Amino acid sequence: MQQTTLIISEADFIRLMATQPPTDLRAELERAIVVPNDLMPSGIVTMGSRVRYAESTTGHCREVEIVFPEEADPTHNKVSVFAPVGAALIGLAVGQEIDWDFPGSSRRLTVVEVIPPGATDDKTQKH
Repeated sequence: MQQTTLIISEADFIRLMATQPPTDLRAELERAIVVPNDLMPSGIVTMGSRVRYAESTTGHCREVEIVFPEEADPTHNKVSVFAPVGAALIGLAVGQEIDWDFPGSSRRLTVVEVIPPGATDDKTQKH
């Protein structure tokens, strides 16, 4: 299977690598294309993005915000980048899929929509 291309902003890359990420996330970060913050393309899952994704086997869709571990809050759909789903989604673009190992299974996730950090609810309801 061909590996999915990942794109990470320079700021996200530096901060994530400084946190001593788990081995699987570190491997993903090390193979990512790192771009200057001001050249980061739209539609890429970054830290603070809200991302709507679908699981291919069930068709189940979910929206989460990818955050640093200390900001994680499941009651507000804030998922740590260290959690399996957060690590799987970071750096992906809308339409990309990734196979990722979760506890007890492997899943294929597809990015459906990326809402950038700071976007207001008024903007997101127009999508």
